[in-house]
Amino acid sequence: CLPLNYSVIMSGRFCILLLAFSWMASFLYPLFYALQVARLPFCGDNKIDNFVCEIPNLQKLACADPLTNQIVIFALGGSVALATFLVIITSYVHIIRVILKIPSTEGRRKVFSTCSAHLVVLAMFYGTGDATHFKPSASHWDMRTSSLFYTVFAPMLNPNK
Repeated sequence: CLPLNYSVIMSGRFCILLLAFSWMASFLYPLFYALQVARLPFCGDNKIDNFVCEIPNLQKLACADPLTNQIVIFALGGSVALATFLVIITSYVHIIRVILKIPSTEGRRKVFSTCSAHLVVLAMFYGTGDATHFKPSASHWDMRTSSLFYTVFAPMLNPNK
């Protein structure tokens, strides 16, 4: 939103802090999921009828009731998804406010066309993720459809073609 102040705002120290936070979160978040699933007792058949090894599929293989794990994973996933979603939406609100100040109609149209493609991909990402992960009884069809939908249709919306 402030392109002329970018080099002041994005100092080397701030960039390293953002990078370190991203790496730490990217490591700890899945580690917590793995530890939650590792606590479940598994017995019997260990084959997953899916091409994706997701948490709901692993919970179906457990011998015990995975309700506690589902609640913890749902709470963690929901809080992380909500936090990142709010940051992204706040960013887009600021971007839209700046776009509305552009005097040229053609300039606004170009920027809005780029932003609209990004927002559609964002909606697809959060929509498929929610359908897959925040539904404890997610079926194989949901996961396959979600994976296909996001990996095939999202690249088609790339505004840089």
